This record gives sequence, C-alpha cells and structure tokens, in this order.
Amino acid sequence: MLNPIDILRIVYSVIAERKLRSALTILGIAIGPAALVTIIATTEGYSHVILEQLSILGQNTVILFPEKGYVFTDSDVTRLKRLTEIEYVTPFYYTRAVIRKPDGEIMRVSVYATDLDVIFKVVAGMELDEGSIPSASAFTNCIVGYKIATSKYSDKRLYKVGQAVTLKIAKLKDDRIELKVASLRISGILAEYGSALLVNPDETIFLPLKAGTSVLAQDNYAGIFIVVKDPSFVSKVADKIRNMYGDYVSIVAVQQIARAVSSIIRALDFLLFSTSTAAFAVAITGIMATMFTSVIERTREIGILKALGFSSKHILLIILSESLVMSILGAALGVSIGAIGAYILASKSLVIRGAETLIIVATPALTPQLLLKAIGMSLFVGIIGGLAPAYKASRVPPIVALRYE
Repeated sequence: MLNPIDILRIVYSVIAERKLRSALTILGIAIGPAALVTIIATTEGYSHVILEQLSILGQNTVILFPEKGYVFTDSDVTRLKRLTEIEYVTPFYYTRAVIRKPDGEIMRVSVYATDLDVIFKVVAGMELDEGSIPSASAFTNCIVGYKIATSKYSDKRLYKVGQAVTLKIAKLKDDRIELKVASLRISGILAEYGSALLVNPDETIFLPLKAGTSVLAQDNYAGIFIVVKDPSFVSKVADKIRNMYGDYVSIVAVQQIARAVSSIIRALDFLLFSTSTAAFAVAITGIMATMFTSVIERTREIGILKALGFSSKHILLIILSESLVMSILGAALGVSIGAIGAYILASKSLVIRGAETLIIVATPALTPQLLLKAIGMSLFVGIIGGLAPAYKASRVPPIVALRYE
C-alpha cells in the first residue's frame, strides 16, 4: 500500500530533479494569488477608511448647497425647521483663508461661521482639547483645529487659548481681488480628529454665525447643515427637501453617500476579482503544459513503476500530488508577495483634492477570508491543471511505457 509519505518523497525527487522548470511553474502559479491579495486587500483597506470617515461625520447628517443662483435666507431655515423629522438646522458661511503660524509656516485653512453648538452634532466625535465654545455674540472669537494650533514639524502647541490668529481672506469684488485681514481671538482648540470627508476639523477655524458677514465679509449663506432625529429619516427628509426646492438645491446626505460608496466598492471588488482570475486561468494552462511534458518525459519511468506493482490509481495520485505540491508552494509565495505588495501600495497615501485636501492613510485588509480564497483558488489551479496529465499517465499500458524511448 502506497502511503502519503512515499508519494511526497517521489514528488520531492521529481521537483528537485527539474528545478528550473518547477520554479518557473511555481512562479506562474504565484502570480494569481499575489495579484488577488494585493489588489483586493488594498482597495478594501481604503474603502474601510472612507466608510469609517462617513460614519464618523454622522449617518443622520444632511448638507444643503444652493444651485442655479438660488440664495439661502433665514426664511429657508425657518421653513426647514417645520419638518418634524429634523432635530437641528443651522446655516453656515464658508470661505478659505491663509494664516501665518508663529513658527513661520504658511497654512491654507477652511473657515466656517455657523451655530457652534450644532456643528458638534454635525461632526460626531469632534471635541475641545482646550478652552470653551464662544457665545453666539462673540463673533471675533473662534475655535481652531488641532493642526492649526500645533507645529507641523513637532507636537509643540503654537497657539494657546486667548491668543490671536490673523486670517487673510481673498474676495472677488467687481472683477477685482480684495484682501481682507481679520484678527480673531482663540476661545477653544480642538482635539486631534484625523482625516475626514466634507468637513476636516483639524484644518478648520469655526466662528459664530454672526461672524459670517462682519468678519468673513460673506454676503450669502454657503449652505445649511441639518441633523435629522434618526438615520432612518434621512431618505424621507431628502425627498421632502427635493420636493420643496427642486433643482435649486443640492442635497448631500452622508448616509446616501455611504450606501453609494458601498455599492461602488462591491462592484469594484467584483471587477478586480474577475480581472485577477485571468492570472489563475493562465496558471492552469501553465501547470497543465508542465505536467504533460513531465508525463511524456517519464513515460518509461511510469512503465517501470507499473511493472513493479504500482496501480493506475497510484500513478494518478503521484502526478496529481506533484501538481498540488507546486500549487501549494505557488500559493504560499503568491500570498506572501501579495501581502508585501498591499502594504507597499497602502503606504502611498490616497490624496483626494477638492475644496479641502483629504489625505487617506489605510491599512491593507488582509482578512482570513481573502487569504483562504487565494489559497483555495491556487489549489483549484493545481487540481484542474494536473488532472488531465495525471489521468493520461495512469492509462498508459505498462508494455507501451517500457518500450518508450
């Protein structure tokens, strides 16, 4: 009776005898799992970070922006407050500004003038590290983000509560660019928040709503923040607002963005998985060609084995085991290369440029499910690629095999 140890010894001797051919076959098999692990782990890592940032911003947050020249007024705020599903409504002014930090660094920042109590509801998880929230009437007081108050080159705190920060705001007026300079007193400093979509607290200055016209010299509201009572009301609220304003308002619902991103990620995963399977298909033909060549070269050896009492089943198991062993080695090599490749790709930060530059740093999602899928597909390659050559070898008559030169 031929035991597994004997089969593995025979397989090892065959692979060792044809080192170069076996190595090239193993490398060909490794391409599939390497591509699968690298691509899927990297995209899943980035998608997890993006969805996490969306969920942090608040699944019950809706942001409105005017379209087609429409101008938001206080009457719009009053109108929206009548919707029973809405808990908080606040308009906001928005602009970009430049500051010169005490260490000499020139930094571009976002500036929001809004209800400062509500903004902490809109951006869930945002907290003060020092100081307090300025009152609605203290329109020259502000809250600054962590990266504004902290040195870029160290953890040194450059601004303290009570100090002044000077903004330089460029505004287009009568086809001319006017520069407005505003000096603000820091009432509070935010704790570090990290990367965020839509609103990036670390690089933002928040002012009371009244500061929008007096300090920022903004004529109209840039948009309206809405917090609904429950995430299940988001779609209903969005539909009502759409019926109220039509195409004159752009509705950004964080929950709906998260759903859209999830759908895109699922489609992308399927596309990338389908693309990577092409490498597995090529590996099947490669291992099949290798095994057929091996069977032809060892025809006389197979005849001797049969003459010594090896059955057709034993021959089939030996050839198939040879194919499986190379697939296992290829899978191990491919998964290792894929994991390294995923970490190399993920080390390159994903930069999303817009009104605010968002830098996303992700960790590859090397899940057990992904690794098992890569290994399983490699073993499938070994079985499919080795089955036909193994069957052919097992059917060779001993007399014919012994006569083969």
